[in-house]
Amino acid sequence: MTRFFTAPDGARLAYSDEGTGLPLLCLAGLTRTMADFDYLRPHLPPLRLIRMDYRGRGQSQWTGAATYTVPQEAQDAIALLDHLKIDRAAILGTSRGGLIAMLLAALAKPRLIGIALNDIGPEIHRAGLARIFDYVGRNPASKDHETLAAALPRNMPGFANVPPERWLAEARLHYTATDTGLKITYDPALREAFLAAFEGPPADLWPLFDACAGLPLALIRGANSDLLTPETTAEMRRRRPDMILAEVPDRAHIPFLDEPESLTAVHAFLKACA
Repeated sequence: MTRFFTAPDGARLAYSDEGTGLPLLCLAGLTRTMADFDYLRPHLPPLRLIRMDYRGRGQSQWTGAATYTVPQEAQDAIALLDHLKIDRAAILGTSRGGLIAMLLAALAKPRLIGIALNDIGPEIHRAGLARIFDYVGRNPASKDHETLAAALPRNMPGFANVPPERWLAEARLHYTATDTGLKITYDPALREAFLAAFEGPPADLWPLFDACAGLPLALIRGANSDLLTPETTAEMRRRRPDMILAEVPDRAHIPFLDEPESLTAVHAFLKACA
């Protein structure tokens, strides 16, 4: 069930909170919603599963391009934990969510139990960013979910052996059907914010990764990812030899998280956090 809380700046943000036990805060990808974790949810052990829609996404309030930043979303994540009176939580961050998690390790480490990263690291390959530039903030040309689902295998290079019903589920999760065609489930102004964030030279995010020291850490990588390279993955493993690592075959950016390799890594991570 979706609930709402008010962030310190007055923004109305959507979240879900279910179960008891270890708090696991799931942070979605750039354009995604809490539905990003629907495939994983049935495979989790008993725990307290917390998900949120970032501002401007899903059912959360649109607050404008200037507020759609990783630092603001990190503040919102802490505000949600405060609202729920949770002192510490494990974080599973998909793509953008992983960047938020690493920033939290640097700024609010006492609030964290551990971090699991889904196909993201401290270096983001430019080719993967270019592909995101092409679609962020734009409605798809497909007029219905079925047409989009048929097109997704062509539009998502690096994915293989994905059944048609999964592509249809993806289309339904991330696009809304209207009388005039499919619409994105987020504020189109996110495009402006995303492009602004990557103007100029890339930021050095390795200090954020290094801030994860002392926390249980896991990394799930799509074997064909165009965002997280094998070289970056190797350096992450060199800096954190204890990092739980899974490479998911037939997946690019991002794994769905219900693949056997993903589940093995998630379960090992949760065990380390318990």
